[in-house]
Amino acid sequence: MTTTSTDTSYDIARERSDLLHQTIDDPEALRRAGLRVLTGDRPTGELHVGHYLASLRNRVALQDKGVESFVIIADYQVITDRDVVGRIRDHTRGLVLDYLAAGIDPSRTTIFAHSAVPALNQLMLPFLSLVTNAELRRNPTVKDELAATDGRPLSGLLLTYPVHQAADILFCHGNVVPVGKDQLPHVEQTRVIARRFNRRYAGGQVVFREPEALLSDAPLLLGTDGHKMSKSRGNTVRLGASADETARLIRGARTDGERRITFEPDRRPEVSSLITTAALFLGEDEAVLAERIGDGGAAELKRVVTEAVNDGLADHRSRRAQLAQDPAYLDQVLREGNSRANEVAEHTLDQVREVMGMTY
Repeated sequence: MTTTSTDTSYDIARERSDLLHQTIDDPEALRRAGLRVLTGDRPTGELHVGHYLASLRNRVALQDKGVESFVIIADYQVITDRDVVGRIRDHTRGLVLDYLAAGIDPSRTTIFAHSAVPALNQLMLPFLSLVTNAELRRNPTVKDELAATDGRPLSGLLLTYPVHQAADILFCHGNVVPVGKDQLPHVEQTRVIARRFNRRYAGGQVVFREPEALLSDAPLLLGTDGHKMSKSRGNTVRLGASADETARLIRGARTDGERRITFEPDRRPEVSSLITTAALFLGEDEAVLAERIGDGGAAELKRVVTEAVNDGLADHRSRRAQLAQDPAYLDQVLREGNSRANEVAEHTLDQVREVMGMTY
């Protein structure tokens, strides 16, 4: 089998990620490392079970281990691939609601909106000077989004999307970015921008550390229709869904015609995804769980999944309902996070101006 450069890049990123995990799990090493996480979401709809299992729980774990964290609500990114912003205010408040319900503590984690931090976006100008048109067009996200537009012209915003993400990470000197394998090119582009900035504008001085990817082991979960789980497809179980709605959605989830339940992700992806969902909530091995369900068939599988999801999200949903009664508090959390992010961004922009000789 031929080893590609992509395989090699992933192997290197995995090694660095494993070292990061070791540092994070060692309180003394973590104290010395000065790690700062940047992560976030686009406010395009309500968060769902996939978000909870793949990212929210991990964010809370990093916060509770003492990693300084910034969570960006990337509202400007909503219009990279669509013509309208939609119910962006409601969706933004919904993100804050689920963050807090999941256990993110605004006294330890900065939650902020992209559009509310002008200095962050001003970093785009020097960063854009550090990348070429060809590099941007090679980015997998840009290529995939362009392919999905059915001939729609490529907007400047979508073309420069990787540079937006670099600014999101580097404005707060983020040096740890939790991602899946498919998002590695964004982290690598940010590393390139940091390296080029230090060399070209700072004379070799390290203004920006090159961030590392903290790779997630969370598997890709399929939606109820058997396709990739997505807010836009409407094939998800929302975190704010009721227990009855959750049961209805899971009952309608796609499986296959085989009676006996087995965990075979390649051959039986829909069944295996349901097993994985339940196993992640229950803390069980997937193969063992599948064996336990056995000849119970799809009906028993869906019963187990429904019970695992509803029990696993019960506390989250209870806290969510309580927090929803106080929208003023949600707005306050965001205002305070915006204020903190602005302080950090303005300090970083001052550093950039200083090394570029633009202090007047």
